[in-house]
Amino acid sequence: MPSRRSGMQASWMVLASLFFATMSVCIKFAAVHFNTFELVCYRGAIGVVIMGLLCRSQGVSLATPVPMMHVWRTVVGVASLSAWFYAIAYLPLATAMTLNYMSGIWVAVFLIGGTLVMGKLQDASKQGPVVLTLLAGFAGVIMILHPTIEKDQLFAGLMGLMSGLIASLAYMQVAALGRMGEPETRTVFYFSLGAFVTGGVCMLFTGVHAWSWPQALWLLPIGVLAALGQLCMTRAYTSGATLVVANLQYSGIVFSALYGLFLFGDELSLMGWAGMGLIIASGIAATALRSRSLPNAPAEEH
Repeated sequence: MPSRRSGMQASWMVLASLFFATMSVCIKFAAVHFNTFELVCYRGAIGVVIMGLLCRSQGVSLATPVPMMHVWRTVVGVASLSAWFYAIAYLPLATAMTLNYMSGIWVAVFLIGGTLVMGKLQDASKQGPVVLTLLAGFAGVIMILHPTIEKDQLFAGLMGLMSGLIASLAYMQVAALGRMGEPETRTVFYFSLGAFVTGGVCMLFTGVHAWSWPQALWLLPIGVLAALGQLCMTRAYTSGATLVVANLQYSGIVFSALYGLFLFGDELSLMGWAGMGLIIASGIAATALRSRSLPNAPAEEH
């Protein structure tokens, strides 16, 4: 029975990764017609509707005893989302996805490093594996960025890297909200609301593109796939963030690489592919270290 449950958890996580990778495809197509903040706004608006209906069907109240925690989670989450959407628009799909998934390495470094500092570095001898994981991850980033990103794409590459760094802060805040007993649907609802409001305000300065219905049809699947991905990911972690399930999030990189290859003709050099593999291996190692030190590590969402 436990093995069957683990298998179901794994299936839900692979499905979530597929939804997120497919969402990134829609973003890349939609980015031709909409700027980053328009995409953030529309993605948030659709998410508000879906999560609002879900909260209502589950009887989850939108009233929260920790509003400021939701504010902080939304600020860092929307910042990460905006940076990631920008990277998707201007980078090969697999590259943007891989840079964003550096977040798993950052989470491990922040959480384990913070634990050691709070312990007055009594376990300093155990920091070696964490440092090696971080160095390996950054080596993978250099291998990806150097051969595959043109000079005019450097800013987009930095945005992709920043999206993973900022996302790690959002994931830790999600974990804190979970410990406070906040329902996942309420947390995702406020995140979507924050994306809608932030994107809408920024559109006052960046402008709004005129669009037709064929172009706008790319917006609906972005919000729907994001919601489905989050729900599947939540189901995967229902019985705890197991190591196998957490590692399967990296299947999203594989899906994105295949999408980029067949839909957009993205070409990565051998060194780029090797760097991608190194980041995946580093992320898996970081997850293992995180799971060993902090068994209730946060689930990740987009």
